[in-house]
Amino acid sequence: MDLLDITVGKTVADIGAGSGWFSVRAARRVTETGSVYAVDINPEATRYIDKRAQKEGLHNIKTVLSKSDDPQLPANQIDSVLLLKTYHEVAKPVVLLQNLRTSLRTGAKVGIIDRNGNGENHGVAPDIVIKEAAEAGYALQSRYDFVKGDGMDYFLIFTVKP
Repeated sequence: MDLLDITVGKTVADIGAGSGWFSVRAARRVTETGSVYAVDINPEATRYIDKRAQKEGLHNIKTVLSKSDDPQLPANQIDSVLLLKTYHEVAKPVVLLQNLRTSLRTGAKVGIIDRNGNGENHGVAPDIVIKEAAEAGYALQSRYDFVKGDGMDYFLIFTVKP
């Protein structure tokens, strides 16, 4: 979260939120002065996160039932984004990233953590992600391979090209 500048008062988007694992942690980090959009295309996931947030007393999580190629986020609101083990599942990643741009504030960071792979093994090569992000108007800011010790996972951070 430090690498994505997720701090008190920030607005974060968790795209492909699933069970809300990251959404809950980010919501605690930004406190009640910030907010987290838990974005997923699966209505069961958003319902689960709504119940989880209510149970855990986290009133700063807003679920968004998105489209597969559009996160459906408000314009110019998001400081940090994370796609955690989601990118390889996205059918039209360039379109998704293009549609995300209008939601980002100046200087926003977009983090992608995924598994190195070939698309058929629940993974995608980081060079493919970098190429597709560039097509969508993003520049690679930093790259990390410390996610797990096995060298399979990577963490890429992008910003919108000036």
